[in-house]
Amino acid sequence: MRILCIGNSFSQDAARYLHQIAASDGAEIEVWNLYIGGRPLARHWSNMENRLADYLLEINGVSNGNYVDAQTMLERNDWDFVTLQQVSQSSADYGTYQPALNRVNDFVRAKAPAAKRLIHQTWAYAPDSPRLTEELGYHARQEMFRDLERAYQRAADAINADGIIPSGAVFEAMQERTDARMYRDGFHASLGIGRYVLGLLWYGYLTGRPVRNVSFETLDEPVSAAGLEQARQVVSQVLERLK
Repeated sequence: MRILCIGNSFSQDAARYLHQIAASDGAEIEVWNLYIGGRPLARHWSNMENRLADYLLEINGVSNGNYVDAQTMLERNDWDFVTLQQVSQSSADYGTYQPALNRVNDFVRAKAPAAKRLIHQTWAYAPDSPRLTEELGYHARQEMFRDLERAYQRAADAINADGIIPSGAVFEAMQERTDARMYRDGFHASLGIGRYVLGLLWYGYLTGRPVRNVSFETLDEPVSAAGLEQARQVVSQVLERLK
């Protein structure tokens, strides 16, 4: 399976452990991430339209140091999935998605017609993040998640996407049911459990396999065995609700 993510640091977080998680369960997943920090859909469309080699290429969670353009990458492999997302600070406002979303989607369909197009639902900021309260004006994390969930659903409907990867929903579930440290700075995923949970979710969503069989545990930030097992349980519950 080959996946191409057109995103930013949030797709970087999701892709960090996906290849290794799959390998530990006997599956082969290649995940290629086109990384530009903090870039919205409008910037992705501008890059595509002008064929700008502005993306730092990351393969299986590791940067190779090369900068590439989206068209070259879309045409390079036979992709099974291409993921699209809005920048996190604009994710709750659907008005910021268009018309760039439709244009990006049409470009992807033209250059990689066999690939399924997935919306990557990003997540709400931490309750104590100034970006949540001061920048975006929310009183609670749940308010931001409510709005971004609606916006991403509208986005998926607008382009007739093949699905939504519910990364935001799994962040909510982990915070409601555990005391895991999900953030490293109030908005990005923590290097250990946060990225691990995202990798598990993507693996289960894309393959349909149970994540309880995953044995990969070598994370960039240590997490206890109990914490890893708790994460597998919560992700399993989120995936079960999608059936």
